[in-house]
Amino acid sequence: MGNFNPNMTPIDTSTKLIASGPPVKDPTEYHNIDGTLQYLTFTRPNNAYDVQKICLFMHDPRDPHLAALRRIFKYVQGTLDLGLRLYASSTTSLIPYYDANRAGCPTTR
Repeated sequence: MGNFNPNMTPIDTSTKLIASGPPVKDPTEYHNIDGTLQYLTFTRPNNAYDVQKICLFMHDPRDPHLAALRRIFKYVQGTLDLGLRLYASSTTSLIPYYDANRAGCPTTR
């Protein structure tokens, strides 16, 4: 999956994934790609919904599901500059934050 055109959206909104179609030849490949995308959602939470939809078919992957996985990869390739940046930190103390005006809302206080 080295050289391909990136997609502008991670999932095709015009079709719905259902449990039909020919089964994939190698389910291990599907599981590996899906696991990689699950790990990627730590720094790319915008893809969490799409990856969750693909995970629904882990027990019996079909060719349309593998095509949807590849589409997500194409989207990720086109948006490599997006995502959360995680850096190592030497801070070991916990910094708490709180809402100082919590009692200001008459409906939720």
